[in-house]
Amino acid sequence: MFNDIGPLELVALVVLAVLVFGPDKLPKMIQDVTRTIRKIREFSESAKADIREELGPEFKDFEFEDLNPKTFIRKQLDNDELGLKEIRNGFDLKKEMADVTDAVHGRDSDSASGSGSGSGPSGGSVDMAKKREKLDLAKDERPPFDADAT
Repeated sequence: MFNDIGPLELVALVVLAVLVFGPDKLPKMIQDVTRTIRKIREFSESAKADIREELGPEFKDFEFEDLNPKTFIRKQLDNDELGLKEIRNGFDLKKEMADVTDAVHGRDSDSASGSGSGSGPSGGSVDMAKKREKLDLAKDERPPFDADAT
């Protein structure tokens, strides 16, 4: 419970408590605080027991700590029944993001297949000026509005 409180900090807290509450009221305050903590623990344990009872026998080994997303993912990655490590090792997110960034900025990426001059998601870039020329629009004329594209 007090993993990150050092001995000097604990002494400072005790001295502060004696100064704030006084030596006469301090034992009663400690009893009240410990009683309150005990009641809260009992309440949470009974709530956990009720939830486990309502879930049924399928969830008898259910731990509430597993509801934390980090714990759940770590437990599933350690379990590796589905071959998640192979999938994770075969997917290079940095490379994929670099390819997408290159495509957005109109640069040819190193991993583009073919001659690199194609358009679309397979590699290369789309020259908007050439696309405007294909539509046969005047320089001041705007392209037609497409409600589905916006």
